[in-house]
Amino acid sequence: MSRNIQPVTGMKDVLQSDRGLWQHVEGCARAVMDAYGYEEIRVPVVEHTELFKRAIGEYTDVVEKEMYTFTDQGGDSLTLRPEATAGIVRAAISNGLLRGARLKLWCQGPMFRHEKPQKGRFRQFNQVDLEAIGFAGPDVDIEIIALTARLWKLLGLTRVRLQINSLGTPESRKAYRELLQNYFRQHLDALDEDGRRRLEGNPLRILDSKHPPTQAIVGNAPVLTDHLDAESREHFAQLRAGLDELGIAYSVNPRLVRGLDYYSRTVFEWINESSGAQNAVCSGGRYDGLIAQLGGEQTPAIGFAMGMERVVALLMQAGQIPAAAKPDVYVVLNGDRASAMGLGLVERLRNELPQRRFEINLGGGNFKTQFRRADRSAAPLALIVGDDELARGVVGMKPLRQETGQTECPIEQLAQGIEAALASLGCA
Repeated sequence: MSRNIQPVTGMKDVLQSDRGLWQHVEGCARAVMDAYGYEEIRVPVVEHTELFKRAIGEYTDVVEKEMYTFTDQGGDSLTLRPEATAGIVRAAISNGLLRGARLKLWCQGPMFRHEKPQKGRFRQFNQVDLEAIGFAGPDVDIEIIALTARLWKLLGLTRVRLQINSLGTPESRKAYRELLQNYFRQHLDALDEDGRRRLEGNPLRILDSKHPPTQAIVGNAPVLTDHLDAESREHFAQLRAGLDELGIAYSVNPRLVRGLDYYSRTVFEWINESSGAQNAVCSGGRYDGLIAQLGGEQTPAIGFAMGMERVVALLMQAGQIPAAAKPDVYVVLNGDRASAMGLGLVERLRNELPQRRFEINLGGGNFKTQFRRADRSAAPLALIVGDDELARGVVGMKPLRQETGQTECPIEQLAQGIEAALASLGCA
């Protein structure tokens, strides 16, 4: 006997029972981003591997350990996208969208990282990604954070907390990098293999270490915000003042460095604290040097990525689950002529009442079976299309959620009759 094929480890199906919740999150995100003037862009799931190496940084976990990379039949090294920012920037450059323009873009879709699967972390995961390109800020930094705060409010999420930090400019980070290297060289015994390798390549990554002995010494390491250049300090001060003015609560986390090398100045994370374990639900920051790094002109930019699986999980924990979609009308068919004519009748009703959802009985079944299906559908109204009714030019109508008897409506007046019946049932 053949064995059932299981899904790939860390890659989950989104079943129809969860569809409504996912669509609710997607719809709310789209509505908020549209309201702030962001336009959707769709970029490929597969890009040249070099794009991510240049954008993300070779000393990051993503590039070193997590990318799904393969060589295609033409000999090119390709990678399933582990994040969306690099692809959006590549699209802006290769399609000539920059040239002094200011772009407000977003995309949505699957990302791929070969991580150890655990709660809230998958190998295929979905993100909403937003980018503002050509804005020097800090006003755009403030607006993007305000946009995310508005999204949480629309979704009814109250147990997310904002953390912010500044990474300064590459020049100020270079001086800080030397301070970190000198500090960690004094504690080599506390560094694991990854930490020793990153010590020369990118010591800021050591601050993200999950290795307990390394974490113990990170607490006394030099703090980046103490070594910012004057312009970055002013940028960060204006960011904080703007958030204060809008009443958006935050905490400054000087150890927040983000996992990708392209960030500069503002970085932020929205953290879920509801379960005791801190998980980033939405993370972002400014990447003023990335576009030049990938071959475009020097252009300021900022963006964020929101993890769909984590937001959906938060809504489920909070009980913020929208009601499942249900039909307005379930159509029961009784007789050979009714079965033959039923589909045509319902298609006509869909044309006349496009705002209403109709579900017609398919696959046969006796009268009792069909009414059980109608009841399970949660529709408030059933239409009974029978051979006897058709012979008299009428269709039966029966409320399914009230103890009300069946009535009849002339076929030529059926659309109006359905609307009147639904209105009487409180389904206007």
